Amino acid sequence: MPIYNPPLRDMQFVMHEVLKVTDEFKVLPKYADIDADTINAVLEEGGKFASEVTFPLNISGDEEGCTLDKTTHEVTPPKGFKQAYAKYVEGGWAALSCDPEYGGQGLPFLVNQCFYEMMNSANQAWTMYPGLSHGAYEALHAHGTDAQKKIYLPKLTSGEWTGTMCLTEPHCGTDLGLLATRASPQADGSYQLTGNKIFISAGEHDMTSNI
Repeated sequence: MPIYNPPLRDMQFVMHEVLKVTDEFKVLPKYADIDADTINAVLEEGGKFASEVTFPLNISGDEEGCTLDKTTHEVTPPKGFKQAYAKYVEGGWAALSCDPEYGGQGLPFLVNQCFYEMMNSANQAWTMYPGLSHGAYEALHAHGTDAQKKIYLPKLTSGEWTGTMCLTEPHCGTDLGLLATRASPQADGSYQLTGNKIFISAGEHDMTSNI
């Protein structure tokens, strides 16, 4: 039976013996208390999640795929995907590098990326769902209004809500330089969207209430 062995020793070697990241963290006030033991413990648990929870779902993902109900237009992911997402939320994995102001753990983004390297290696199909949420979180955290942050960031941080990816358009595929969709500011502070999108990654599922 195939197994997934997370490359923990490789990550530890690069971080602690080559880059010596904890020395760099010490000069950054918000990361000054992060030590090698903390990083290693988080990634060891993350490796277990990847190998024990998401990796086995490659079977149902390959054999079943997503199911579309043509009457309700609802999409159901393969068997086990929803349950795995519930464990992901319960474990606080969505919050790793998120701002503590919105319920995040405040760990360095490096730790988050190491975790997601393991997740994508173990099961890229499943990881697309929560992985896209962090992009939405980062965009809102950097550019959102205070009102938007108050509404969306706590729920994205907790994993109660997920994000999607709306890039591809019928006329340009993955050539993002040719995107034509526009967002026009309106007098009431909203935006009028004009355009057409296809292939919405994580655009329909039953794992969270906002999708």
